[in-house]
Amino acid sequence: MSETPIAQPRKAALAAWIGSALEYYDFFIYGTAAALVFNKVFFPDSDPATGTLLALATFGVGYAARPIGAFILGHIGDKFGRKRVLVFTLMLMGVSTFLVGCLPTYAQVGVLAPTLLVVLRLAQGFSAAGEQASANSMTLEHAPEGRRGFFTSFTLNGTQMGQILATAAFLPVAALPESALLSWGWRIPFLLSVLVMLVGYLIRRRMEETPAFVQEDSAKMPLAILFRDHWASVLRVILVAMVASVSTIFGVYALSFGTDTAGLERSTLLWVGVLANVVALGAIPLWASLADRIGRKPVMIGGTLGSAALMFAYLSAIGHGNWVLIFAIGILLSGVVYSAPNSTWPAFYGEMFTTRVRLSGMAIGTQIGFAIGGFAPTIGAAVSGDGRSGWLPVAVMLAVLCVISAVATATARETAHVPTADLGRTAHPSPTQIPAPA
Repeated sequence: MSETPIAQPRKAALAAWIGSALEYYDFFIYGTAAALVFNKVFFPDSDPATGTLLALATFGVGYAARPIGAFILGHIGDKFGRKRVLVFTLMLMGVSTFLVGCLPTYAQVGVLAPTLLVVLRLAQGFSAAGEQASANSMTLEHAPEGRRGFFTSFTLNGTQMGQILATAAFLPVAALPESALLSWGWRIPFLLSVLVMLVGYLIRRRMEETPAFVQEDSAKMPLAILFRDHWASVLRVILVAMVASVSTIFGVYALSFGTDTAGLERSTLLWVGVLANVVALGAIPLWASLADRIGRKPVMIGGTLGSAALMFAYLSAIGHGNWVLIFAIGILLSGVVYSAPNSTWPAFYGEMFTTRVRLSGMAIGTQIGFAIGGFAPTIGAAVSGDGRSGWLPVAVMLAVLCVISAVATATARETAHVPTADLGRTAHPSPTQIPAPA
């Protein structure tokens, strides 16, 4: 029996959702550990402020590896197929994360411990570089006309689930006594990644390549075509993707600021992220459906500027230790408002490129932009002031990045209703040929 027209898009979206959830569980447990324990486990000889800065820098290192991975994995994905990249990235991420949980501490082997930590973080970043771009390309190229935003949003919905799983894994661990947490407790979420890797592999090896890729004559040198014909779109994606700084400031810097400076209880603060991500699971497909109706740009710009404004209120609430406001504003910021750009960019970026260079264009553009976002907590820790009001320079820095992202979005072509076959081309039929979904 042949599948219905909607069956394959649903299968692709489900596979992307599950794979992203599993892979980003691995990626985000590192950020949580960097904010809570790595300063004491791998940098104990530094003063507390410097140890925190160094621990957050190892989180940023993973983003530094992403542009390199984007060039290599983007080329492979556009030349040999999306499926190969999806399976490879999952295996590399799983092995790297498991090995982090096996590392000796600074007290055991000295400087070798943080050195090995950085190496494994680089491997994580290399893997993540191809994950979202290949999953987004897979779902976009399977999606029916007029619903690309909705179907591609499941990749980011899976990412949110990965954050929930990562934070939830640390909740019981963070509640351990300090001695147990620093000796063995922090390793448990990393060691569990071996199960993540096995489940993800079983799912992804059964995925089918997209019809658009199979029917397209792949280029011998996709990168050459990308930078010859689509360099402006790559630059635009880089600038728009800096909105990812909202996520890293919220999930890493704010956690570190709340526990180390404001003296808040770490387990309770972790619950803000969990609840925000639960809300995001529902908000993301709703925002994506709205973007299918009214266009990508209004949803992207509104969510980006709204997130910048709310970050001032969120960090202020943490500084004052007001738990009611911390939960209310944190959920509104990360769960609702930031979900607008987060749900829309998978389609928005992918629609800027043709099938022949889509994975390369998305991977390179996003990963350079995400690299800036990855180092935002480190820069934030460096520029923040003393005491409970030290968050203000960090919020200003984030606002500048979000304004740049919003302006770059405004310069893009609206592609919500452009036929899939015409995406990324210099000229294409009028958008009115494909009506918005009823």
